Parts: sequence; structure tokens; C-alpha cells
Amino acid sequence: MMLARLAPFAVLVALCATPAAAQSVQALGEFRDWAAYSAADGTGQVCFALSKPTDVSPAVDGYTQAYLYLTNRPAEGVSNEVNLVAGFIFAPDQPATLTVSGKSFDLFTQRDAAWLLDATQNDDLAGALRAGSTVTVEGTSEKGILVTETFSLSGATAASRAIGGC
Repeated sequence: MMLARLAPFAVLVALCATPAAAQSVQALGEFRDWAAYSAADGTGQVCFALSKPTDVSPAVDGYTQAYLYLTNRPAEGVSNEVNLVAGFIFAPDQPATLTVSGKSFDLFTQRDAAWLLDATQNDDLAGALRAGSTVTVEGTSEKGILVTETFSLSGATAASRAIGGC
């Protein structure tokens, strides 16, 4: 099941990584701290909104850019899937926690990525993202350091609407 959840993300990364494939990625708009895109993969259309963190604390050795995603894959019956690319490697078998508007959500981690432990919470979390002002994700790096990433939710509602027609 975990690999099945990783496969669409890997396809999305591949779409954006190659010049020819990147042409199939269409910008749907920029909305303050969020942006929305549409792409086609082997299963059909994929639409996603993303944002970069406004703060990462403490600084992590080897850190690369982090992104918080909200993704719709209609051909697979997936909507409002939230995932994180952390920009660092999580400690193996260590969960992370996402907090927005006073609500906490448990995430499972694999390498540098995290998803909701309970996928039935996707819609609740997506709604909280649209209603909140900031979201924080706390996770432990492979070096045992507790890292907190903070994301602005300014523009998240508009970006969510932009991918809603996917």
C-alpha cells in the first residue's frame, strides 16, 4: 500500500524533471504563498497545489527545498491528498505530526516524504488548511533532530479551488 501511494508522487516528480515532460505540466495560477498545477501521467490528469515553508527550525545539514502538496488524481478516486516532501530524511519508522488551527494529524514517513497515517482524514485536513493561517509539521531527522517546518496558508483556499476542477 505504501508503494502504491508513492508511485503517483514519483510520476509527478518525473513529469516535472524532464524538459519534454515538463511541457505537459500546466500552471493553473499563483495564489500568494501557494501555486497550482495540472499534469498528465499514465493514469490521467493530476492536479496539485503546493507551498514552500516560511520557516525551518533548526537548520538541517543537507537540507533541500521542502514542499507541502494538496493533490487530486480523479482517475484513481483520490482527492485532497496531503503530502509533504520534507527536504531532509526522516528517521526510519518515526511518525511526524502536522498541526493546523489547533488540530493535529499523524503522518507516516518514508525517507523524505510524509502522508496522513489515516487517509480518511484527507478531506478534514484539506478543510483545515483552507480555514487556517499557518500549518506546522514536526518530524525527527535521521540524525535524531526534531525539525519544525512552518507553512503559510495564505492562498491555500484559492489554490485548492484551482485544482478542484481536476
